[in-house]
Amino acid sequence: MNLAEIVPGEVVSCEELTEGSYNTAYRIATTDARYVLKVAPDPTAVAMTYEQDIMRTEAMFYAEAVTVPAPRLVRADFSRTVLDSDYLLMTEVPGRPWFGQAVDPSLRGSLGGIVASLHRITGSAFGYPQFGLRATWREAFAAMVQAVVDDAQRFGVDVPDVMSMIDFARFDDVETPVLVHFDLWDGNILVSDGQVHGMIDGERAFWGDPLAEMVSLALFRDIRRDPVFLDGYRAAGGSVEIDAYRLAAYQVYLYLIMLVETVPRGQPAPPPTAKHLALALESL
Repeated sequence: MNLAEIVPGEVVSCEELTEGSYNTAYRIATTDARYVLKVAPDPTAVAMTYEQDIMRTEAMFYAEAVTVPAPRLVRADFSRTVLDSDYLLMTEVPGRPWFGQAVDPSLRGSLGGIVASLHRITGSAFGYPQFGLRATWREAFAAMVQAVVDDAQRFGVDVPDVMSMIDFARFDDVETPVLVHFDLWDGNILVSDGQVHGMIDGERAFWGDPLAEMVSLALFRDIRRDPVFLDGYRAAGGSVEIDAYRLAAYQVYLYLIMLVETVPRGQPAPPPTAKHLALALESL
């Protein structure tokens, strides 16, 4: 890999970051700045449907999310001429992942304010941008769920018949597509010195219901039991109806992904996944 073709400035150091489970990432320091280089997997590798061309979605996310603390996009290349895969070069966000740190619980309020700012970014239609947007959230979300069900069949993963269990007509109330990160678990939120410095890994973003964001923000938990976050979200102007049915459906969607992706990734799902999928299905 010729970093001179990718990184502006003289490279002082380069180290691989090993925390991720999908892309390959490097921290690069130059004489003038610090960057993170993300390289997508081999484009011929087996992947889930929504992961196809997923790095283009991450580039879109950072281009749109300029009002919130997040990496700033320096360069995106999808030509596969400099490298064999897509890559993004972005500024490094200071801090370490929230996960595994002893963090002041009051920071959940600060995080709520950041997420509220993210959800003020709106689009013109719904869904994953790499697959073409839909006019309604009902149509977009049904297509998203169907894709995971189809992936389960393709990879031989036994999952419930969720398409018949979800009443997609109940999603017609969502009329405004907002920018949803959808992977805001503690590993993708960077903190240090008592501050939330930003969110990373926006490749799973879509235009949809802000309530969907609340699933990864409370992974294997219930966002309704996080009043500090919700108070911070609402104090910053965030407005979201905690509709129990839609929330359960979004939990089903995320936990389905976590189960099905075990095959193409060759990694086990977190132990609570199947249990919480069953609980979410019971709530429909």
